Order: sequence, then structure tokens, then C-alpha cells
Amino acid sequence: METNQSVKANILAIIILIVVSALWHPTIAKAQSLKEFHNSFMTSTLMQSKLNMDEEAPLNLNKLEIKPINSELLQDVDSLKIEIDVEELRQIKIARKKALELEKKQEEERRKAEEKAKADEAAKQVTAKSGTSISYDELVAKLNRSLNSTLAGKGESFAKYAVELGIDPYLAVAIVLHETGCKWNCSSLLRECNNVGGMKGSPGCNGGSYKAFPSLDEGIKAFMNNLYNNYYAKGLTTPETIGPKYAASSTWSSKIRSYMNEIEAK
Repeated sequence: METNQSVKANILAIIILIVVSALWHPTIAKAQSLKEFHNSFMTSTLMQSKLNMDEEAPLNLNKLEIKPINSELLQDVDSLKIEIDVEELRQIKIARKKALELEKKQEEERRKAEEKAKADEAAKQVTAKSGTSISYDELVAKLNRSLNSTLAGKGESFAKYAVELGIDPYLAVAIVLHETGCKWNCSSLLRECNNVGGMKGSPGCNGGSYKAFPSLDEGIKAFMNNLYNNYYAKGLTTPETIGPKYAASSTWSSKIRSYMNEIEAK
């Protein structure tokens, strides 16, 4: 008889240990609802839990206390008592969210700093050909001082593609100013169809042979790509070497050179 009682006592102790371990498991704090958590323990044949809540009264979220009702477990209730401070958990969650946001912000700042450093280095390389070496921001500002009318403020677009493609930005903008008149007022081809540099193709601008672009940035990009693919990639990198292929006028290259000097001086 004593042996059986001892076995039962051991089994009961093991069961109690399992239940207590389960109570401390972090997934309990993640129960879908406090009522669901309450009901699961109320229906247990081994232990019933008291949640400091009344079915008729509002739930007190500031402090959630779980205590075993079983008289045997009450002998050591301090070791089994669980208190969940809901407000503290909420503050922890907020702190973690802010930490993640700060980490993302710092990572974005690092990425931008790296991109800025690369852009500055590339800008210095493409502008060094003219005898000067300036940062990306300085290049953008310099180009903007020469672009007016529809192209006002578009210096960064030209600088971006010039740096990416390794094109002399002064040469590119000089051609645009000469071909479109944007030193003062841009041509109707540029204003109406975003055609930078007088490129031909379809869809035609107002039904003509010159190409229309859906946006000004796309027109700038197409012009810069055309300058690279049809001239730079073939070793034609100066007004003097580009002129014979680009324009019929024998004075075209000298005019472009004059624009380049003017842009660089601003």
C-alpha cells in the first residue's frame, strides 16, 4: 500500500512539475486571448487557475496573476505565482520597435553615404578631364546654373547619367543647350515631346520624324545613352571628333566648345 502511495506521489509530483513548467513557458503569454488562457486552465483536472478576473467585471490588464487553487499546491504558492505586467510588456514591444527602426535608419544612412562617396569619386574623374575635379553636388550645382526654361533644375539628371556612363557632363549639356536653345527658352520639340538633343524615332512628336518621350527624365536618359552608344563607345569623345558625325555644320564643334567653357566657368 505504501509503495502504491509513493508511486502515486511521484507521479503527481512529475505532473505538477510539467504543469508548472508549462506555466512558465513563454508561449502562454502569447495566448490568443486572456479568456481562452483562463478557460484552458479552469478545465484542467489537475490544477485550476485564478486569473484575477471576473466574468461580470472588466478585465484588469495592469496586472495578471495566476495562482493554483489546489490545496496541495498552495503550500508553496510563492514558487508557482506568475505575474504578467501588461504595461511593461507593451513598453518592451515599443522599445524593440524603436530599436529596429533606428537600426534601419542607420543602415540607410550608411548606404547613402557609400553611394555619395562613389558618386563624388566618379564626378571627380569625369570632370578632371577638363582640368578641374569637383564633387557630385558641385557638379550638379554648376550644371543647374546653365540650364533654364524647361530644363531648369535638371542638372542632377545629366550629372547622374554622365557619372554612370563616364561622359563629360559639360559636353553633354553643351550639346543640349546648342540643339534646344535651353540657355534661354527650350524648343517646342523639348517642351512638347521631351526630346533632348533632337533624336529621331517613333512614336513621332506630333506625327513627325522626331521621337516623343513620355517624360523629361526619360528624354534625358535616352539622349545620354545615345551619346554614349553612338559616339563615346566608338572613341568619339570631344566636340571635334563628334562634330563630323553629329552635325553637317563645320562650325558645330567650335560652338559646342564655347558652351562647354561657359558651363565650366559658372
